[in-house]
Amino acid sequence: MEKALMAETAASAADELVRLLRVNEPLWIKSPSDGRYIIDRVGYEKLYPRDSHFKSSNARVESSKDSAMVIMPGMDLVDMFLDPNKWMDLFPTIVTKARTILLLEAGTVGNRNGSLQMMYEQMHILSPLVPPREFYFLRLCQQLEPGEWVIADISYDFMRDGSPSRAWRLPSGCMIQDKSNGCSKVTWVEHVEVDDRTQTHRLYRDLICGRSAYGAERWIASLRRICERLAFYKEETAAAREFGGVITSPEGRKSIVNLAHRMVKIFFASLGMSGKLDFPQLSEVHNSGVRVAIRKNTEQGQPIGMVVSAATSLWLPLSPQNVFNFFKDEKSRIQWDILSNSNPVHVISHISNGTNPGNCISITHPFIPTENNMLILQESCTDSSGSMVVYAPLDIPAMNMVIGGADSSIIPILPSGFVISGDGRPDTGGDSSTSTSSTGADSGGSLLTVAFQILVAGPNVTSSTELNMESVATVNTLISTTVLKIKAALNCSNLG
Repeated sequence: MEKALMAETAASAADELVRLLRVNEPLWIKSPSDGRYIIDRVGYEKLYPRDSHFKSSNARVESSKDSAMVIMPGMDLVDMFLDPNKWMDLFPTIVTKARTILLLEAGTVGNRNGSLQMMYEQMHILSPLVPPREFYFLRLCQQLEPGEWVIADISYDFMRDGSPSRAWRLPSGCMIQDKSNGCSKVTWVEHVEVDDRTQTHRLYRDLICGRSAYGAERWIASLRRICERLAFYKEETAAAREFGGVITSPEGRKSIVNLAHRMVKIFFASLGMSGKLDFPQLSEVHNSGVRVAIRKNTEQGQPIGMVVSAATSLWLPLSPQNVFNFFKDEKSRIQWDILSNSNPVHVISHISNGTNPGNCISITHPFIPTENNMLILQESCTDSSGSMVVYAPLDIPAMNMVIGGADSSIIPILPSGFVISGDGRPDTGGDSSTSTSSTGADSGGSLLTVAFQILVAGPNVTSSTELNMESVATVNTLISTTVLKIKAALNCSNLG
């Protein structure tokens, strides 16, 4: 009976989703604030009457719709959406955990029509100040006609205790239409009910409540970026996009790309910061204070032992593009990187992985007289929803292994980095034709998250209590000093 109910719930969600995907007015109206489509509540509730899942006064509904062409065949996308590990790989900056709890139907061989599974997903973005969203949901794949699929998601009360993160997914998902030359058109709908019992931090309130953080636009922008990244490495001309002559083989290039991708996934997973300590002594107006978390890492692929993560988020009166340009420029690294002791860095290899010059992987060698054995692997990435610069130190023997084409999954890596987005605040004037303040691509303000991870003790330490507060204080000082240097370099020291 339970399985039959799941199948019925998923089929009904798919029917609703197809209608939301194919129709604009009258189900969708353009938001007066930013011109993007949102669901018209009156028209929608006439067609699909249902009680609100959350009864609190803080409950609200987020709805959004977007579409784009992506560089991937439709069937490949379908396969990746139905595999939780590949799903996490497709969206490393949004999906931090995913797993299949129950496979109800595998679907037709060859086109996956009728595939139905119960899944768990944790989504997290931008900053430790933004609590993660967790969903238990049903995912159904239906082939509507040859070359056209719908992937429908709907929350399901699998645990019988409501949603763990006070977020409930109404029929959402996407339509995938296979086009010629290895591309697909993807149309995405996000429709979620949220109960903000714990109010979103003021720095991120406009961004979260304005639908930019978890909306369809972000999913589409992230999908376009990762598909472009994958396509760049499949092309015959991939070798021409690497300069420096350090990486000479396709195997070496693939190994570096895989290591950089894993580095980005580890970095974004670390921003969740469970079991955190707060150091609120920094300015409360434009800064969040420093948040610190200690964890014992036992996973292969990261250093074994006690790791201290520290992060802070702050508002800057600069466009996200200007902030991103500052961090991706190797010449400006000496202005913020305390570990390089104000010494310049030398780029020894650079791999382009997108049409935007900001999308690339680089290997740099810092000129540190006392530390001649260290290189820095860095990936920078930008799209319409935001930007990131993630980096990690690697010793030269490990880097040589990777460049030689060895399996990079066993190389321990501990990334730090920056996440940049618009502030989500409504446009306050200026040329509206060039302003996209909803995503922050060209708006006046930016939200910057600075996050460091440091191994402070080896594998023999049994608990975090063995660590004295000195190591936590050291990381706190490191991040606070870095923020001061960033503000000074960007002429924002007067923010406090």
